Amino acid sequence: MRPILVTGASGFIGWHVARALQSAGRAVRALIRPTSKLRDLEVETAIGDLRDPASLAKAVAGCEAVYHVAADYRLWAKNPSELFAANVEGTRNLLEAARSAAVDRVVYTSTVGCISVPEGGLGTEALQPSLEHMVGAYKRSKFLAERAALEIAQQGFPVVIVNPTAPIGDHDVKPTPTGRIVLDFITGRMPAFIDTGLNLVDVRDVANGHLLACEHGRPGERYILGAENLTLERILSRLASITGKPSPKVKLPWAVAWMAGVATTAWARVAGGEPRAPLDAVRMAKKKMFVSHEKARLELGFEPGAVDAALARAVDWFRANGYC
Repeated sequence: MRPILVTGASGFIGWHVARALQSAGRAVRALIRPTSKLRDLEVETAIGDLRDPASLAKAVAGCEAVYHVAADYRLWAKNPSELFAANVEGTRNLLEAARSAAVDRVVYTSTVGCISVPEGGLGTEALQPSLEHMVGAYKRSKFLAERAALEIAQQGFPVVIVNPTAPIGDHDVKPTPTGRIVLDFITGRMPAFIDTGLNLVDVRDVANGHLLACEHGRPGERYILGAENLTLERILSRLASITGKPSPKVKLPWAVAWMAGVATTAWARVAGGEPRAPLDAVRMAKKKMFVSHEKARLELGFEPGAVDAALARAVDWFRANGYC
């Protein structure tokens, strides 16, 4: 049995994709950087970097399929060019390596941020945004990376694209911005909230959606992997029910959040470190990212469950691993 390469297995979604493949009886090879660690995951490893084509050629050699989950997921970076190097050029490098190695199929992990959401409506794969609609370096880099994946798919190489929404669950090591909401709630660092909305999805369902996309997805197509559209206020209410902690009652005007984003981002440029409220994150939050996963349901058989259990797992995992 030929191995399956997973990039980003030291991260949140990638870890769960690798674990899902293992559970399905597949041999997994994880591409990791020399400084990365695989927590609670025993697989074959290939040391490399998305910016190093030679290391990618070695990593994909003999592989049946590739799940390209890795990304530089930062909503603020002092040097934004690092995001484009990893997310855009890195994706091109890996896809070219996979094509040269005659890999059977690639599943590329994009983001819901590359889905256009009409005002007051639901975003779908049929709605095509443009680069100027992308807020911040992270979204722009992922948009260009998705375009690179579509281009190579149009050339006949079997690349399927998945667009996860906001995943939640255990093993959110970094944590992601969604996990940060949970962690800030647990630790009492969220005294107020803004009027925004996310589509939450259990990270285990996202991982399963990747496997379904590899098996049933059409090359060159995008599939939203999401579950429940929830306002931030409702998410915090559910966390209150899970933890027994009170939910914040103060709703901040968006203008106040924007000013906080300006101030903390400016200070980060002077003092170093990541801003508490990156301005790009605040700008993104102005629009409720509500979407439909109907295409994935119809074409892939993607049937995500409710997110309450995933929220509870996230709470338990952060508490058990010293984040609180």
